[in-house]
Amino acid sequence: MNINDNCLNWFEIPVEDLQRAKYFYQKIFSVEMSEDTMMGMRMAFFPSEHGNGKVGGALVKSEMHKPNTEGVLVYLNANPDVSVVLEKIEEEGGIILMSKTLLTPEAGYIAMFLDPEGNRIALHSYH
Repeated sequence: MNINDNCLNWFEIPVEDLQRAKYFYQKIFSVEMSEDTMMGMRMAFFPSEHGNGKVGGALVKSEMHKPNTEGVLVYLNANPDVSVVLEKIEEEGGIILMSKTLLTPEAGYIAMFLDPEGNRIALHSYH
């Protein structure tokens, strides 16, 4: 790993119901997610441009992907303000675990929620 490279290249959020999860994430982030099947896994992709050097990710339904509240914690980009995403979480079926919390003025804010699939997910923004 090079200091000038992202330490994370790709993430996958496990789901039991791809359509329910896709609907939830599209609503809270106000985005469209495309679907595909790869290696037997049904996937819904967060918007990204392949090959631009930025981290991409997807919701994934497969036998080897199981939603959970323990383990690795992914921080999704909630810029410009975590509050905008938090406002939508409960109305779309999620549960807020940590409200908007200041890390430091330079590092910005975080929050955590439980998605309708049972995954603990975090948010980050600078405002």
